[in-house]
Amino acid sequence: METLTPDTGRADGAAADKGAALTVTMAAYVASAVQKAQYPVPVLPQIVFVGRSNVGKSSLINSLTRQKTLAHVSKKPGKTRTINFFSVTLKENDVRREFYLTDLPGYGYAKTGRNERNSWARFIDEYLTTSREIRFVAQLIDVRHELMPIDEEMFRRLTGYGLPVLPIATKTDKIGKSMAQKNIAQWRRKLRIADLPVLPYSSATGMGRGELLDTVWNSLL
Repeated sequence: METLTPDTGRADGAAADKGAALTVTMAAYVASAVQKAQYPVPVLPQIVFVGRSNVGKSSLINSLTRQKTLAHVSKKPGKTRTINFFSVTLKENDVRREFYLTDLPGYGYAKTGRNERNSWARFIDEYLTTSREIRFVAQLIDVRHELMPIDEEMFRRLTGYGLPVLPIATKTDKIGKSMAQKNIAQWRRKLRIADLPVLPYSSATGMGRGELLDTVWNSLL
């Protein structure tokens, strides 16, 4: 089982955070896919974002890229029904690195029909098991709640595929610190990983953005 540790700064305690120096110079929609033939070219490293419907995935993507309308934010869950690829370029000093930010359909939306859920499962699994350029999967989990069975199922599926997984605790601005810590502790107990790295993130305040950019950058090296 492989999890990913977010880059939270230098080991010597220096204040410099690479995420503060990193700049997203370009972020644009490239393609949507429900089969392998529709994946974009050229082939680039890929950072995958997945989470339960209404977990705040689109808001996080827009926050991370600092583009308010890159990913469509809907009040109705279950709107993302394809694998959406966004081309993103990160820059530090004179070095640029390009990758695809891959947005998977949200899981767990009760009003989605069984046939549609099965279809999603097939093309999502095909992507996760055949793409050789996935650097890690950011699994978004709402920190206001204990770990739900469907989140556990997705985590175990991803790690079962041998993919590095970084759990991201979303909506940290909507809950007190002690309750957030309590819920994250429950996630670790449920997953039986006492030292599971979890990155707190708030799309509203930008908390965690620098650390996530650092982690993306380092995965591209």
